[in-house]
Amino acid sequence: KMMLAHAASAHGISAIENICGREHVVNHAAIPAACFTHPEISMVGPTEEQAVEMAKNEGWTLGKSQGSFRANSKALAEGEGNGIAKVLFKKETGEVVAVHIIGLHAADLIQECANAVAAGTTVQELSMMVHTHPTLSEVMDEAFKGAVGMASH
Repeated sequence: KMMLAHAASAHGISAIENICGREHVVNHAAIPAACFTHPEISMVGPTEEQAVEMAKNEGWTLGKSQGSFRANSKALAEGEGNGIAKVLFKKETGEVVAVHIIGLHAADLIQECANAVAAGTTVQELSMMVHTHPTLSEVMDEAFKGAVGMASH
């Protein structure tokens, strides 16, 4: 567990919910993290190495798909074509396990992914959602579509 302000806030809300008799547990696997470096780095869920170990121990197959900032018109227009988004998922179910992003506005892009982890949204479902053009969110769209064999780049 990482010590993050937004995680602490979620714990506070969860504590109040439980005090009020509304059972709530914070899903630590769905808490995003970001490093405000250049380029930005963000993640939700385990590292790839941890996901490989989880898959081995729990008996599922790890899938991996990547989207590139190099093929994104908004990133290129801002002179920031270096970067990737990596989606790790359970091949059997399509459940998103983790996402790692390095690139322009990675800290903003991770929220869609954290919500997907929290809600149990699959790569199949994400691949059919419309992402605004031209925006950086299309980097995520490319990774989601690649996970189900619909990659266009």
